Amino acid sequence: MRDRPATNKRVTIRDVAKSAGVSYQTVSRALNDKGEIDGTTKQRVLDAARELGYRPSRFARGLVRQDSTSIGLVIPDLMNPFFTEVASAALVAARRRDWHVVVYDTADDPAQEQRTLAVIGSQVDAIVGYLSLPDDVIDRHTTGLPVVHIGRSTSGAHTTAIHVDGEEGIHAAVAHFARTGRHRIGMLDHEDRHGPSLRRTWFQNAMTNHDLKGTVVAAGQSIDGGQRAMVTILDTQPKLDALLTYNDVIAIGAMRTARHLGRRIPEDLAVIGFDGLHIGTMVEPPLSSVWIDTQKLGTTAIDQVEHLLAGEDPEPVTIRASLLLRGSA
Repeated sequence: MRDRPATNKRVTIRDVAKSAGVSYQTVSRALNDKGEIDGTTKQRVLDAARELGYRPSRFARGLVRQDSTSIGLVIPDLMNPFFTEVASAALVAARRRDWHVVVYDTADDPAQEQRTLAVIGSQVDAIVGYLSLPDDVIDRHTTGLPVVHIGRSTSGAHTTAIHVDGEEGIHAAVAHFARTGRHRIGMLDHEDRHGPSLRRTWFQNAMTNHDLKGTVVAAGQSIDGGQRAMVTILDTQPKLDALLTYNDVIAIGAMRTARHLGRRIPEDLAVIGFDGLHIGTMVEPPLSSVWIDTQKLGTTAIDQVEHLLAGEDPEPVTIRASLLLRGSA
């Protein structure tokens, strides 16, 4: 007799997959008589489902009976236009395949992320997105599910990753500042519960390469966060003549405050953001940025899902950022 989960916990399709030693997709095919698996495996799945007392939820039954594949797209903050652009590209790529996508916003909150995974783990065919929880917690909620991680490494089964490498872009930004005579350079970094960002490390390494020292101030990931942090960094370094920011929305807020304080951009202060979002073209002067191809990022994420669903083991993909010069620098 197989171990039955605690009686106060609903048995999920993940439990059946684990008990039968197969993937989530194999369980779906067996339970829905898809005819794509051998008879022995199908019987093993059916026996496991019966012994565990598995009863799919109404929502889950609706999903597994669709012809379309269902993808869970996990985003930390849909108010941030970067993630909105990535999600939009992923939705377009999924639509071309006639896939169904459900988007979840975790509000960059680990507790909400765990609740999200607990809900969607038994309701989708694959998960893609930004997951920050420890590997063992993610594995517990996604057993047998293909998972495409964006922005983190992974070594688990049925998983792959997409990395965003902004190092060359940030080095190019600092080199541009130095080449144009800017030597009092600062950075507005992201306030993060995990500590200084990798982008800050890239910035500090680039500054060292040019024998420069810079001031770094933490900022919230918003226009308001950029405005407040700009006041702080100018108090610390009044003669600041160049600024790199963690993302474009911080840069837009910083530019707003700088102009309010009488700084001309780019004459008195050159500003370079990070992300290269379309919103950067809507400010004056247009925002220079370390550009990430969000279209490629979202499309590649869905491509990787397709490889995993096909039973392949795709290598992680790296998308490199590059310097995009507009009017602000």
